[in-house]
Amino acid sequence: MADREYRTAPYLQRAVDHLLAMPARPDAVLITGDCVDAGTVEEYERFRELIRPLPMPVYCILGNHDDRDNFRRVLGDQGTQAMDDFVQYVVDGWPVRLIALDTNIPGQGRGLLCEKRLRWLDDRLTEAPDRPALILLHHPPFPIGLQPLDSLGLEGAEAFGEIVGRHPNVERIVAGHVHCMTQRRFHGTLAVTCPSTAHQVYLDLLHPEKLFMAMQPPACLLHVWEEDTGLLTHLSPIGDPGPVLMVHDGERWVP
Repeated sequence: MADREYRTAPYLQRAVDHLLAMPARPDAVLITGDCVDAGTVEEYERFRELIRPLPMPVYCILGNHDDRDNFRRVLGDQGTQAMDDFVQYVVDGWPVRLIALDTNIPGQGRGLLCEKRLRWLDDRLTEAPDRPALILLHHPPFPIGLQPLDSLGLEGAEAFGEIVGRHPNVERIVAGHVHCMTQRRFHGTLAVTCPSTAHQVYLDLLHPEKLFMAMQPPACLLHVWEEDTGLLTHLSPIGDPGPVLMVHDGERWVP
């Protein structure tokens, strides 16, 4: 249905092209859930083909539209220290450690971080207290002010926040689910949601009890780690950028 109504597959292809055309390609791509619409094997096989042109590692997590068994069957295991019951894993090898969480509840739109999943997270953060960490999850751990989406929020967010607050090495929490970019302080770190690669939430804040979608320009987030700046997160709109004009040539401003 999402492909018919919102052309999600062609928009995902455009997002892949966008990443391939970047002057400096990312070291890795992070997909924060809802990889497919109905969770079928055929959808995951198509998704896998759409992202296949990406030469860098691609790490995916589960959203509420995903099916845990079919996800694993087609995409396989990812990272290390994976859980048996949930798609949670760690990715090492870069200056920032990636920790992927599974908030999926089969057949439901809301999310959950249960005691077992949270205990695993606490263990992973405890074992490397000096490593900067970026946590991925689908459902944002905070309300965004739109009631239909907040009703499909994350159960266990308070307990999750208590764990995050005990680990100052958490540099960023990155979520999806809400089809817009929103950010806020969260237990000593910054939590941010990534826009959709296709349809976006239309922010009518005069009517927070309603929900509208629009084909506004899609975007992705570009996370950059430098020792002197820490973790920076840039918004990278997807689509024709228009004319690109040099205004500084590396030595001086261009008139």
